[in-house]
Amino acid sequence: MRFLILFLTTIFMTQLEAKNMIDNSDWTYFADTVMGGVSKGTASIQNLPKGRAIHLKGNVSTKNNGGFIQVRTNVEEGLTKNSEGVSLMVKGNEDTYFIHLRVSGSFVPWHYYQQKFYAPNQWTEIKLPFSNFKRSSRMLRKSLDITKITTLGVVAYGKDYEAEIWITSLDFY
Repeated sequence: MRFLILFLTTIFMTQLEAKNMIDNSDWTYFADTVMGGVSKGTASIQNLPKGRAIHLKGNVSTKNNGGFIQVRTNVEEGLTKNSEGVSLMVKGNEDTYFIHLRVSGSFVPWHYYQQKFYAPNQWTEIKLPFSNFKRSSRMLRKSLDITKITTLGVVAYGKDYEAEIWITSLDFY
């Protein structure tokens, strides 16, 4: 009986981790304008031949201490310690973007764990291991506790540029 419960729990947790967050999550757009910055952009869900996609587009400006546009979603509880990272299917304008992970206990917007990735102009699967995420502040633990992740953001950040990225799949692996 104990084995059956463990087996069913493992199947349920795997299903939680394997769902595409593009299809199954609510996404919210944010920009640095919330803190006086001047970056401008849009985020929308589009239907493509490959399926539904998030489209994040805009002008990132570092003026007025700004420098980001992002789309963010809440992460459901249930991420197990067996998860290894974030997987996404992207196409972009051949520039750099970030995944930002916030954890419970991150009370200010500039506290997150981040990893940079490159978005080529062809559809590409990218895997970002949790071990490569870096904290944004010494106020956070050195290593990311994946069981405490509360939000995930796709972010155009840190420099002046025109951002444009499409994401058709975003999962934990």
